[in-house]
Amino acid sequence: MLTHKQLRYFVDIVDAGSFSLAAERLFIAQSALSRQVKDMEQALQVPLLERGTRHLQATPAGRSLYADARRILADLQQAAVNARDAQRGIEGTVHLLHASSVPLTPALQSFLRRHLAQHPGVSVEVSQSSSEHQAPDIAQARADMGLARAPVLRRYPGMHYEPLYTEGLVVALPPGHALAQAPEIALGDLRGESFVATPHLDRGGLSHHVAQLCRAAGFEPRSARVRSRKWSQLALVQGGFGVAVMPESLAAWAPPGVPVRPLAGSTGHRTAVLALWREDAAPLVQQFADAMVRSFAPLPQAPGSHPPAG
Repeated sequence: MLTHKQLRYFVDIVDAGSFSLAAERLFIAQSALSRQVKDMEQALQVPLLERGTRHLQATPAGRSLYADARRILADLQQAAVNARDAQRGIEGTVHLLHASSVPLTPALQSFLRRHLAQHPGVSVEVSQSSSEHQAPDIAQARADMGLARAPVLRRYPGMHYEPLYTEGLVVALPPGHALAQAPEIALGDLRGESFVATPHLDRGGLSHHVAQLCRAAGFEPRSARVRSRKWSQLALVQGGFGVAVMPESLAAWAPPGVPVRPLAGSTGHRTAVLALWREDAAPLVQQFADAMVRSFAPLPQAPGSHPPAG
């Protein structure tokens, strides 16, 4: 039976490409490494390494063992992490809320896959809740964490409100709309249009933000006769009931035939997504929140570099 130490030594030897370099990295004698490999070859009754004059070469059996050894070592390391996590109470279910204007984008789904793969004892239950309702639900322990669209007007003490990312705003238009041919749309061009998701200053999140932008453009948005604050607003736009100003990530779900155009001067028309969780959250939730914030942290720019245009 091969041991954990033998598998680790074998992987290090193959990675280093030589016994001498592996011995230096492991701070052990080269003869001890060579003896471990010989013991492994005797136990398996197959050659694992071809010893050339310049570089070690793994045999077919050695390549097979190398791949399996890396997987086994990773599994053993993860098993130790899982055991410690269970003891520290970071195993269980995270109850995650998201606003209807914060869809589960590919980036969010990618984070969830990575986190769950790294923490097999964790599961996530996702529900939808408005940006303004998330904070009281989290404060009263009805949920663990939220993804809200800024601004959140009623702030609760003892809560984190951590910016995750920003994105541009776009306009979704009914098929055949006169503005559909324009490369971009000024907010003032929507004066007199009916909004299927009526912006309101007394609401938080996207509704408040869009209402502010409309007022700055010199008009009060007019409500469509059929309205929705959910994803169904895209279906209402497709049906010709009115227009909608929404984040790019939500507009990506627009049905066929619905033109989507950026707002003119879009550098000033951006919207932020916030992560909400309690300051005294359980270790399971704190670990999840910290990992999510790190996953959206901007990459550092190299000295003298510039961010890409657009």
